[in-house]
Amino acid sequence: MELLVDAMGAAGDGVAQAAGGPVFLPQTLPGERVRARLAGKRGEVEVWLAESPERVAPPCRHFPACGGCVLQHWDLAPYAAWKRGRLVEALARAGFPDAPVAPLAMTPPNSRQRADLGLERLADGRVQIGFHQRGTTHLVPMQECHVLRPELVRLLAPLAAALRHLEGLRRLGSAVINLLASGPDILLRTDAPLTMPDRRLLAALATEQRIPRIAWGGKGGPPEVAAQLGPVRHLLSGAEVVPAPGAFLQASAEGEAAIIGALLAGLPRKLPGRAAIADLYAGLGTLSIPLAARARVTAFEAVPEAVSALATAAGKAGLRVKAVRRDLDRQPLAGAELREFAAVVLDPPFAGAAEQAALLARAGVPAILYVSCNPVALARDAKPLQAAGYRVTTAVPVDQFLWSPHLEAVVAFAR
Repeated sequence: MELLVDAMGAAGDGVAQAAGGPVFLPQTLPGERVRARLAGKRGEVEVWLAESPERVAPPCRHFPACGGCVLQHWDLAPYAAWKRGRLVEALARAGFPDAPVAPLAMTPPNSRQRADLGLERLADGRVQIGFHQRGTTHLVPMQECHVLRPELVRLLAPLAAALRHLEGLRRLGSAVINLLASGPDILLRTDAPLTMPDRRLLAALATEQRIPRIAWGGKGGPPEVAAQLGPVRHLLSGAEVVPAPGAFLQASAEGEAAIIGALLAGLPRKLPGRAAIADLYAGLGTLSIPLAARARVTAFEAVPEAVSALATAAGKAGLRVKAVRRDLDRQPLAGAELREFAAVVLDPPFAGAAEQAALLARAGVPAILYVSCNPVALARDAKPLQAAGYRVTTAVPVDQFLWSPHLEAVVAFAR
């Protein structure tokens, strides 16, 4: 079927209109005319009949097979406008059609400091490392990457060579690598237990590659340290934090700085002298720590290791941060608990925080700052705020995941 691509979908696919409704076409751009084979609502392009002038040569040899990027073929200017437009649309759906949305804060290539990679042992014993092909479990072995920090990419070849001899990896596994201030921090998950030779092998790898810590865990089990050569530490706004293996960090230092800058700019200019701020879904304190320069902060987080790390870091640095363990999905803050705060910051997971957002609207907190990683959830969660009389004072889209459809945003609401 011959189709004209007239828009870009939320997942980064071109959208064309067919007799049965919209069709999603990977690797296409608005304005392109293609001949495609259809399978339901998805299509596979056989021939490009007319290409967009916005199409550019992808910088990476693994594109488009690797699922880490889906938009390397799009010029950065229209790409940035599309991403900003996703925030504009989300806020309009929530009832804020005239929200003041800033230009996109874009992170540069080769800046991602965190990677969640797949491991696969081949029939000849070799181990491949890489991202999965989009929509499949097929692993694309990584030879280069234009989003990860070069230090992480350089680590993959010696890691694969060492894992070839790891008895605990029979077929499939994963590796989460965080680039901390102390160096690479690795959490391996494999499909068999580690043997004593495995632990010696990982200790040798850590020594050779100067990796302070390598941890291991089975499928879903709690991680344990397999090899540790020195202290592990990371800096969050100047405060030293000791993350647990595989701990969640912002994807890049540049993205983290953009989020913090937008957050602090979105706070009320004047807070009462004894004002307190609540940081919901606080994690390790990426936002709590800089917020403490403006007011006392109570940080709520469900993961015990993160709560402990933040409490220790705040104590050592003398920060005005109180870390509280609380699962906000099961026990959100409500009523009088919320009214003691001059501002509430929330940075929920991808699914958002529908119940917590509704309770925030009812409580009438003067200022709410929502850090979103999902425009769909943001649009849903912001609707009760609009109904309660809140307005958007600032909205900053942040592109932490370059060439992907993912978008983060910091939106400030005030009554």
